[in-house]
Amino acid sequence: MNLFAEAPLSLFLLLINGIIGVYSIFMDQSLVTRMAFTPRRITENKEYYRVITGGFIHAGLGHLFFNMMTLYFFGPYLEMRIGGAGFILIYFGAGLSAHAMAYVMNRENKLYSAVGASGSISGIVFAYCLYNPLSQIGLFFFIWMPAWVFAVAFVVFSVWAMRTKRPIGGAYIAHDAHLGGAFGGALIAIALDASVLSAFFSQIGL
Repeated sequence: MNLFAEAPLSLFLLLINGIIGVYSIFMDQSLVTRMAFTPRRITENKEYYRVITGGFIHAGLGHLFFNMMTLYFFGPYLEMRIGGAGFILIYFGAGLSAHAMAYVMNRENKLYSAVGASGSISGIVFAYCLYNPLSQIGLFFFIWMPAWVFAVAFVVFSVWAMRTKRPIGGAYIAHDAHLGGAFGGALIAIALDASVLSAFFSQIGL
């Protein structure tokens, strides 16, 4: 089976993210400044487009690769499970909810700026966890756990990281956006298919 023949929107998002990401990294780094999610510029200059464009810009190849790898593993399954329309709604809805939470948390910080598709992809992963709570998710390919355990750990870690605001690997991570995207993706999945919640609890024995 050709995976992307069954999930063409996942392929499209991989390609468009890859093209814009590589172009901004190697050919026009000014795109990062012009397209990044920056609350100050949204508030002062009404540059609302940044809530969308910020999700297509990445800080470097490692950032881009990790996000696209995650989308590759989770996106096609979700698209085939719920259909293209639902998949796109979760992807962009999670991105908007990620930026909404980041805006609320950082609107007074004039230096705050964020890039990356992590919010949208967090929503995709959390929607996947709702449908497959017992499937195994691997962190860095060697720490494996059930999807529902991963989801709980993700929330706990994100809240802790938001409170401590410590850099990881010398960089500050937008944990608030990750958490907002994760919750947004899960809520949209439930809104699209209310039965997924009862099926989730049934599978984990609750």
